[in-house]
Amino acid sequence: MVNRYQFVYLATFFTVFSTLVVLFNLAKAKLREFGFDVSELILIGLPKQNETRAEDIKSPLTAYMSAETANMVPQVLALVFAVITSVVVYWKFGGSKRKPVLDPGKWLEFPLKEKIVISPNTALYRFALPHPNDVLGLPIGQHVSVQAEINGKDIQRSYTPTSSDDDLGHFDLLIKSYEQGNISRHVSLLKIGDKIRVKGPKGQFTYHAGLSRHIGMIAGGTGITPVLQIIRAALKNPQDRTKLSLIYANVNYDDILLKKELDLLAHNHSHRFTVYYVLNNPPQGWTGGVGFVTKEQIEAHMPPASADIKVLMCGPPPMMNAMKKHLSELNYDAPRTVSKLADQVSTNFAS
Repeated sequence: MVNRYQFVYLATFFTVFSTLVVLFNLAKAKLREFGFDVSELILIGLPKQNETRAEDIKSPLTAYMSAETANMVPQVLALVFAVITSVVVYWKFGGSKRKPVLDPGKWLEFPLKEKIVISPNTALYRFALPHPNDVLGLPIGQHVSVQAEINGKDIQRSYTPTSSDDDLGHFDLLIKSYEQGNISRHVSLLKIGDKIRVKGPKGQFTYHAGLSRHIGMIAGGTGITPVLQIIRAALKNPQDRTKLSLIYANVNYDDILLKKELDLLAHNHSHRFTVYYVLNNPPQGWTGGVGFVTKEQIEAHMPPASADIKVLMCGPPPMMNAMKKHLSELNYDAPRTVSKLADQVSTNFAS
């Protein structure tokens, strides 16, 4: 069914084309009044050789047409060609995106399409949208709620998809499963085709190009997912000049999620993005940070406190409490309990 924008496009095309045809015929009539033939205007100044009048040449088609009708054939063919070309181009490149699937007021079910193991206890779960061209409809920086019935109770938790609306037909959740975890363990036991319930978008933070001159990010464990969502969106936008600095803390080397991608992004966008890893239990030869994230590491790798920077943090509560203390000692603004877009420092901004 033709929507409002498609109708306006087609109406505009036919209006402009009809206007041009009318103006062309008016101009041609006026020129003929002064003794000019439009078809010969481009030959002005050139000698005519073997001149033959068009009306003296009769093809099998024009033999059955009047002179006036024959003169209209090129216009009709041009119109048909223009209409076909415009319709093809419009439907291929000018169609609007499908309506976002998410509904903030309703739980929707999505089947598991694929499971990609990242580490022994972490996997990327890919859920299918109703149509291959559907988009989830999640603004960058926001999250969704995932709900499941566990032991007779509806349990829910917030997650930030690592995919974006550039990914059609599906969305991805990067989830680390815990033995005592409710939703994470439930998702880890899903089979292909099993469904989860999702509702959103949720959150007060929405990223856009130009939001800040420099964004510092401190993440721990699976707190990398909302951070990575912003990093991907910023770096793939050629119009975005925001600088990004990340401190990513984990217990062991194998706990570092999506390290290859982060390193590749840092290599390909070295003028805009840096990443510094911190491990509690580093392997031999480790050159990154050791132990917990310190005030000195924040001072070295985060943008200095200023009105045109932001610091986004996401990780376990004990880590976030320690980061708040360090940032306060470095004269950053204290974060609010519920982060807002205008805040200089946001804690667990995607939850």
